[in-house]
Amino acid sequence: MNINPANPVIVQGDGKVLLETRHPRFDEARDFLSRFAELEASPDLLHTYRITSLSLWNAASAGMVREEIVAGLRTMSKFDIPADVLRNVDDTISRYGLVQLQPHPIDPSEWIRVGFKTAYIEKMVRKTRTAQDIMVPDGRRYWRIPAGMRGIFKQRMLLEKWPVEDLAGFLPGDPLAFRLREVTLKGKKFLPRDYQNDAVERWFMAGSPAGGHGVVVLPCGAGKTIVAMQAMEIVQQHALILCNNQTAVNQWVEELADKTWLRRDQVGSYTGREKKIRPVTVATYQVLTWRRSRDSDFEHLHLFRDHNWGLLIYDEVHLLPAPVFGATAELQGRRRLGLTATLVREDGREGDVFSLVGPKRYDVPWQVLEKQGWVAEALCFEVRVPFTRKARDRYERAGKMEQHRLAAENPRKLDVVLDLIERHEDDNILVIGTYLNQLHTIADALDAPLITGETPQRERDVLFREFREGTIKRLVVSKVANFAIDLPDANVAIQVSGSFGSRQEEAQRLGRILRPKDHHAHFYTVVTTDSKEQEFAIKRQLFLTEQGYRYHIEERAAK
Repeated sequence: MNINPANPVIVQGDGKVLLETRHPRFDEARDFLSRFAELEASPDLLHTYRITSLSLWNAASAGMVREEIVAGLRTMSKFDIPADVLRNVDDTISRYGLVQLQPHPIDPSEWIRVGFKTAYIEKMVRKTRTAQDIMVPDGRRYWRIPAGMRGIFKQRMLLEKWPVEDLAGFLPGDPLAFRLREVTLKGKKFLPRDYQNDAVERWFMAGSPAGGHGVVVLPCGAGKTIVAMQAMEIVQQHALILCNNQTAVNQWVEELADKTWLRRDQVGSYTGREKKIRPVTVATYQVLTWRRSRDSDFEHLHLFRDHNWGLLIYDEVHLLPAPVFGATAELQGRRRLGLTATLVREDGREGDVFSLVGPKRYDVPWQVLEKQGWVAEALCFEVRVPFTRKARDRYERAGKMEQHRLAAENPRKLDVVLDLIERHEDDNILVIGTYLNQLHTIADALDAPLITGETPQRERDVLFREFREGTIKRLVVSKVANFAIDLPDANVAIQVSGSFGSRQEEAQRLGRILRPKDHHAHFYTVVTTDSKEQEFAIKRQLFLTEQGYRYHIEERAAK
């Protein structure tokens, strides 16, 4: 038995990997494990990773091989690696690429050839329901699938534990001369950062058939939009950009105007307000998934098919709605780039993102960029507030759903907000919450503007601009500010209520204050002590602690 207690890692037989956080090799081990394992929990002393099929297939798509994983684990592990883990790594990672999609030599617009590494693999795959439903003979020696079934085939084969390597290539979109500026319209010198260059290079893979589709994971504030524009510059074809809301559309249009040589008439918006299709079109997920009734068709999904796009960009890809998954399955002949700060999906459909948008191509932890000065150093706090005795009695008598709301709207949170505002009187502060009555009360107490889903877009744009310019220093916002709101001067966020245990939301709200600054950013979460909300808060913090952030706990005494 090989025993080296000085090493930082313990590999368990169930695929869990434990990592000592205070070990001198912690950073090295964390960076290594993050390439092929998912971080599950990260208390102060011991982080827990899990080696999953999807994490191994993402690693394989990035060029990582079984020998590299096993050798690295052996140099870092305190004990021998369990035989079951070695077998699982070998069996799982070696499956990636055993089935390939290849260009059809005769009719590539109608058919895609299915290739197999060996005759034995062919025999095994042919037994699957997916193969029996979709594959048809292609002469004596080969198999093929209809080009329109490319995405469905990959999606279903993944469920059958056969991750497909897609080498079928892409159809050419309409050409577009696209170039980044060296000096922006705002007069600033513009140069993409090294990690942004690395991200787009790993996505494109020098134009090989294996590249040109996949997901780039970067922290909020790290410039995912720049990565997208670099991809557009490489592809030089018409592009469709999908994002989460009207504000995000406006920001994309502004960024394209500021940092590229596109003319204004070359950029269009396809939203509830206007529907202009241009060489670069920015649309919302909401308009694509709109329909008159539950039984009606999605009236705007034709946007995918009615234009010869060369590149599809999915902003906040972890929010990709189910109907758009369906359209994406039909569009596998187009290059695809997904952008996100986290691949966590609350519906568990990470496998669909892998199949239909592409594998994870690039990922960098927040703290790496924080140390390099590209995102602000954030201090995270959880402020725990007790109920009054009367409110506690009401809470104990309530049902589970009502309990969550009572805890979220605990009136004593207002005192905490006022104290924090006083503590940060010279800072630019966002107060973020979910429940509108609570937000109205806070906005009135602070004499601060409030932005909710009912706020007209024009008014939102004015308020966001005034906040950026420093005309107003306090802004109360609902869930509409969770995503794609560019407020670079915000350096304090106070979260007063959230959506149950959503890790996505926690990460996105922190992201509002992570733009580079000369001083710390502060992120406060105010929760009710000994309540369902406190339980959910632990889940919400998981994604941030996975990235190395620590929460400082403040306890408020009962009155």
